[in-house]
Amino acid sequence: MGLFSFLKNAGSGILKSSAAKNEAKNKNAEASRERQEGLLEGILISAGLNIKNIDVEIANDTVMVFGEAESHADREKAILILGNMDGVASIDDRISVVTPASETEAVPEAQMYTVQSGDSLSKIAKHFYGDPMKYNLIFEANQPMLKDPNLIYPGQVLRIPS
Repeated sequence: MGLFSFLKNAGSGILKSSAAKNEAKNKNAEASRERQEGLLEGILISAGLNIKNIDVEIANDTVMVFGEAESHADREKAILILGNMDGVASIDDRISVVTPASETEAVPEAQMYTVQSGDSLSKIAKHFYGDPMKYNLIFEANQPMLKDPNLIYPGQVLRIPS
């Protein structure tokens, strides 16, 4: 046992090249994460939601979203758009709603519903409203995320307005 001395710059370059590869991977992962965050921000902006100062951060499979929404509906839609993306397990909602208190009292927050196998918007409308013909309320509340009232899938989370 003891301390053995070697020439630092002599010998195999495996450690050096391995460290360089790991550093390159970390830079690539960081760049990829930044691209994904920018893409998600762009999706929210293109959705036409009234949210100012949108910022999205990704940590593993959790998305943190920041901003100032004009209404609870816009905040809820942003959460649903992000939460229904492949690879996203949870949303850390940091969006504040900046409407006057009198307006927020008048419009209660919507319920969230996870689509089950065999569900349709009319079946969900019958469950929540007692009338399957009110499916359009659910469809409109989930636009632009939903493009067609017949295209929903199990596991998808929908906004059900009161």
